[in-house]
Amino acid sequence: MKLATWVMAILALALVIVAYFRGHAHVAGLKVGGRMFVQVLPMLIASFAIAGIVQVLVPKEAVARLLGPESGFRGIMIGCVAGALAPGAPYINFPIVAAVYQAGASVGTVVGFVTAWALWQVARIPVEVAIIGPKITLVRVLATLVFPPLAGWLSLPLGRLLIR
Repeated sequence: MKLATWVMAILALALVIVAYFRGHAHVAGLKVGGRMFVQVLPMLIASFAIAGIVQVLVPKEAVARLLGPESGFRGIMIGCVAGALAPGAPYINFPIVAAVYQAGASVGTVVGFVTAWALWQVARIPVEVAIIGPKITLVRVLATLVFPPLAGWLSLPLGRLLIR
């Protein structure tokens, strides 16, 4: 198992123990967690199916050409636009972007995607405008425009240094 899995398992166990000693609240907590799991499970299955199918259907040569290390800034921008347009939660998008990375996308493309998904997500803008207001939304969008491409670009040398 990966370190992150062990950390999450230990944290979950520790919280179950704490909840147990606080009046057997662990049962209620595990029931809530189980209901959340059942609600999210169909999306998880769909996102992992998409991730697997992307790896099988999309030729690695096409991914490398459009999104790989040789694609440079164009690949980063494609990742940024895809991240901005990608709706949904991390458990939907991360398996898909992981599949694209394993198919040959560059670190810059993946970082651009994830950063744009976090900062530019188009599907979130109407809600943001409705709740926070159009002026603040516009300021936030303009203030963050540079970051996804910049993060993707900066990740290229970092990726070469840290990922082998």
